[in-house]
Amino acid sequence: PSPVSPGLMWLQQGEGGGSLRHTCEQGDGLSRYGWLMHDGENFGVQEIHDGGLFLKTEFVKRPGGEHGGDWSWRVTARMEGTGGPAPLLSLFFYVATDGQGTLEPHLENKSRLAAVTGTSEELGDFTLTFLRPTAENGEDPKYASYNYLDAASPGLHRLTEVVRSSLSNRFVFAPPGKPRRRFFAVDTFRGLPGAVGEPPRGRLLLHQVTLEPSGTVEVTFESGSVADRPGRLAGGALSAALAQHTAAFEQRFEETFGLGRKGFPASQRRFAQAALSDMLGGMGYFHGRSLVQSPLQEHPVPAPEAALFTAVPSRSFFPRGFLWDEGFHQLLLARWDPALSREVIAHWLDLMNAEGWIPREQILGEEARAKVPPEFLLQHSETANPPTLLLALQRLLPDAPLPYLRRLFPRLRAWYDWYNRTQAGPLPLTFRWRGRDPHPERFLNPKTLASGLDDYPRASHPSPDERHLDLRCWMALASRVLGEVAERLGEPSGPYREMEQALSDNRLLEQLHWAQELGAFADYGNHSSAVGLRWQRVVPAAPGRPPPDPQLVREVREAPRPRFVGALGYVSLFPLLLQLLRPDSPRLPTVLATMRNERQLWTPFGLRSLARDSPLYMQRNTQHDPPYWRGPVWVNINYLALRALHGYASANGPQREQAAELYRELRHNLVANLYRQYTESGFLWEQYSDSTGRGQGCHPFAGWSALVVLVMAEDY
Repeated sequence: PSPVSPGLMWLQQGEGGGSLRHTCEQGDGLSRYGWLMHDGENFGVQEIHDGGLFLKTEFVKRPGGEHGGDWSWRVTARMEGTGGPAPLLSLFFYVATDGQGTLEPHLENKSRLAAVTGTSEELGDFTLTFLRPTAENGEDPKYASYNYLDAASPGLHRLTEVVRSSLSNRFVFAPPGKPRRRFFAVDTFRGLPGAVGEPPRGRLLLHQVTLEPSGTVEVTFESGSVADRPGRLAGGALSAALAQHTAAFEQRFEETFGLGRKGFPASQRRFAQAALSDMLGGMGYFHGRSLVQSPLQEHPVPAPEAALFTAVPSRSFFPRGFLWDEGFHQLLLARWDPALSREVIAHWLDLMNAEGWIPREQILGEEARAKVPPEFLLQHSETANPPTLLLALQRLLPDAPLPYLRRLFPRLRAWYDWYNRTQAGPLPLTFRWRGRDPHPERFLNPKTLASGLDDYPRASHPSPDERHLDLRCWMALASRVLGEVAERLGEPSGPYREMEQALSDNRLLEQLHWAQELGAFADYGNHSSAVGLRWQRVVPAAPGRPPPDPQLVREVREAPRPRFVGALGYVSLFPLLLQLLRPDSPRLPTVLATMRNERQLWTPFGLRSLARDSPLYMQRNTQHDPPYWRGPVWVNINYLALRALHGYASANGPQREQAAELYRELRHNLVANLYRQYTESGFLWEQYSDSTGRGQGCHPFAGWSALVVLVMAEDY
């Protein structure tokens, strides 16, 4: 909760100081960055391309002692493809406390921070040493200028501001026999504006190395409780450790996913390694309080303090935990490191309140809060999110230790009961997502954030009479998994198995959700298909004042009535996606034909989220709200589709061959496009255009888009 945090910033020196880089920001416009290898524990290799600058960061942890052991980091910098003298590069290595722990600087020549000794609750005594830079070969010394900052820290989320406000260009880089150059360096920190009188949260010590690339800098962390250290983990010893870990990672990756055996070339295997590694490298530990609005209270209240160890969808744009994303993340991580995955799932279930509710978005602590617009901070305690963690738990179940399952089971039961109690629909065995947008007149179709499919078209006029198909399918899956866990523990499984059977009953499913006029499964609710957005002039607030800008408002041209919702897309596929349709279902041929129809869901890049002939296909939801789940290709749902097709292709049924053919084509299209976009852009993306295949939305998105690794491995 109150860590000692080391980190790196960098600055390419230029007129006006250049751009200080620190936290992953999409707006920085880096051409590519990400972990190429990361084992989630002891080793990682990351490459960063920032304009003409290439940075490689590598780390190795060496276990030992009572506090986690030693840790070493190497940063290699070089300029690529630039004529003329290389701009100076400053690397800022820092260590900061945040609420507890002590740091002591050790200086050479008054300006070079050679080492920091310190102590903290978790780490005990430690020494952090900043070695002098060398040429890229790691041997020859490299000329550098050194600067040092010792400042009170206003909190980890403000360290970039502290460093930026401390920079001055009064310093001169003067290598022997070469031209002298001015550069920006940390000087004196005089406090941040608006922070006068605030007590400091900790201490920041920073070591600035300014050099002419190329060059290499190493940092070692040595734990005071390591007794028989074989020598410092630096130079040749670090190179040897990195080579050893690289070989071990590649061997473990092949043993786990078998892409070499499947005939994937080295370049595609490296792509898959990077997808897994970037998910592992983006994992974080968060601590703080959610801000919760409950129907029982008039004003929002902070929830109890919570801790969360989790993967995140995107290091730049969504660097925090999202409930339904995490289930998809853990499908992949459960294959790589089941113990790590079990720990993450346990963390998430520990966030549950007394009623059994888990907030769908985890904005814990100031660092997380700093990346979220204020209107999204509030979590509503009646809003659910798909229980995808159960998909991952189902995968872990055969080998999960019984004591672990025994601790999990009361929480799983409470969570399941909460869904049944709070998300029940208007008829028995129906379900309805709560928390749809309460102001329908502002939206073409009011959003359903709870479902995870935000703006996917639902009934045009939200009402208690809605029946949501996807939620009903999720509840069938939940019943199945709860039954399986109960049986492993020797607990009564009857109620779960009965519910699973009722929700999997194809006849009842058709009765409640098959829309004969649409030839598809669908939601049901108070719906009008004749809605549109039109510009409306706004009356001035007072006579003589200029009129405000016109607004886009919803126009309903035909009154809504209770009926099935005509929106063919991902929701329509849920009975197939979660394999509730029997292999001999008379509806299966129609669902498969819909998937393969290019006017509807099929594209050369994967299945699109909403049929091209659907009324709201690629339609904006408001003036400022572009289409999100209304056409683009999303990897998580395509993964579920492939998983289902793989299942139907291996089950006895009349559609076996059709499912197998669709499976082969869809898998090829998805993998080929994600690899092509990664090669061209350097990133995995949040979603992909259904017309061009181009990556779009935020990047890097090594969240559920990294499921491409399991697709390549055919591991479902």
